Amino acid sequence: MAWNPKGGPWGGGGGPWGGGPASSPPPNIEEMVRRTQDRMRRMVPGGLGTSRGIILVVAAVLAIWLATGFYRVQPGEQGVELMFGRFVKTTTPGLNYWFPAPIGEVLTPNVEQTNQITIGFRGGSDGPRAASARDVLQESQMLTADQNIIDVDFIVQWRIKNAADYLFNIRDPEGTVKVAAESAIREVMGQTLLEDALTLKRQEVDDRTKELLQQILDSYNAGIFIAEVKQLKVDPPSEVIDAFNDVQRARQDQERSVNEATAYRNDIVPRAKGEAERITQGAQAYREQLTREAEGEAKRFISVLEAYQSGRDITARRLYLERMQETLKNTQNVIIDPTGKGGSGVVPYLPLPEIQRRQQEAPR
Repeated sequence: MAWNPKGGPWGGGGGPWGGGPASSPPPNIEEMVRRTQDRMRRMVPGGLGTSRGIILVVAAVLAIWLATGFYRVQPGEQGVELMFGRFVKTTTPGLNYWFPAPIGEVLTPNVEQTNQITIGFRGGSDGPRAASARDVLQESQMLTADQNIIDVDFIVQWRIKNAADYLFNIRDPEGTVKVAAESAIREVMGQTLLEDALTLKRQEVDDRTKELLQQILDSYNAGIFIAEVKQLKVDPPSEVIDAFNDVQRARQDQERSVNEATAYRNDIVPRAKGEAERITQGAQAYREQLTREAEGEAKRFISVLEAYQSGRDITARRLYLERMQETLKNTQNVIIDPTGKGGSGVVPYLPLPEIQRRQQEAPR
């Protein structure tokens, strides 16, 4: 039987509370208090009084409870203090104190750890985009600005920027970052041509996606910092990749031919310009030379004319002698006396120039 056969738990009979027609009187409260005091006296050392012992026990329990409010924030972490589940403040690494449970609570997320999300593929433990990775076409395929389909696998690396916003403003941080990253890169790809996305503007796409993703998360007050957005694989769909590669090779051949033609032009045009400049400068120099010679001849003629006008006889004689000297200097001269006073009419002379010429030509 569950109850005391002599009565209830308080020593009565006829029921759990000692009721019934022949029940005992109710328990003595004073006796119960006295017994409790006796037990407390035995528990408190030194036989202190009951009140003082109770106070010491309560004080000890209270001290132990208050001591549980000390907590340590490790390097790289940020402390988030809550009071009755409501955010109060954040703390820095080191030893701190806050109200113990159940009044207070402290969360310490790691704000320096870099987290990574893969989009467009799954799997692969030997690298960010291993050969064993499995494509997720629902995430990786998107449209470009020229209405072509492109297959993009990329990663997003992020850290906690504000621990309080991170903990209380978003329910699923990793899922939020993933969905926002897909939305951001689809918007950027929708504004980029296929050829640019595959070749020239890959880094620009990464930068624009990172910037747009950060703006989206900041608008959510997510407390997340985007460290890097990096495309790992950017290809056309596998069904048309061979044809696309043929087109790319043709474009590369075209670009090579254009570069060769440009190099030839850059070589021949400067040389032609240099030759034209040389001819132009030579013509200008020749023109300057003729002009100066003509001016000199004109000035000489004017000076002769002025001298002739001032003394015509003397000038005419001087001009005659100069001309005769110019004419006869390279001829074999024979002087003849037309008067005949010198004898036979022939005046002998010593041809010094002829003698000098012969001496020079004579073999040594």
